[in-house]
Amino acid sequence: MNNNEIKKILENSKTIAMVGVSSEKKGEDPKNLKRKPANVVMKYMQDFGYKVIPVNPFAAGETINGEVVVKDLEDINIPIDIVDVFRPSNEATGIAKKTAKIGSKVLWLQYGLHSDEAEKISANSKIQYISNKCIKQEYQKLFEKSNPVFPVVRN
Repeated sequence: MNNNEIKKILENSKTIAMVGVSSEKKGEDPKNLKRKPANVVMKYMQDFGYKVIPVNPFAAGETINGEVVVKDLEDINIPIDIVDVFRPSNEATGIAKKTAKIGSKVLWLQYGLHSDEAEKISANSKIQYISNKCIKQEYQKLFEKSNPVFPVVRN
């Protein structure tokens, strides 16, 4: 997937289901939550106008960055343009099947993640497949002309 294709995806997408957004653990400092990669990426994409639905079966019903967490992709009742995955590669096949089932146009596996099987499922379902790329870093590179790995976390 080249930069122009990724730019077109980001320009034509409005909603992101983010699988693997972290919830607050009991006794954990709430500031730690803001520093977790998925949460940083979620907030960043929200700041640039995307509606981001957090997906985490262990935090369903909680609120993260102003959005209510859903248990599963299939529990989302609005159309999703991009399914962005912060889970281990070995979970990608199941997530790809659900991505196809909900009719999302893009399956995006974050930096360090890839799955040949998820890629096949995506191709067979006419879903655009991106792996081993951070959606936030790609957005910054293509629209912001800056490349910090993580921005300063704002309170």
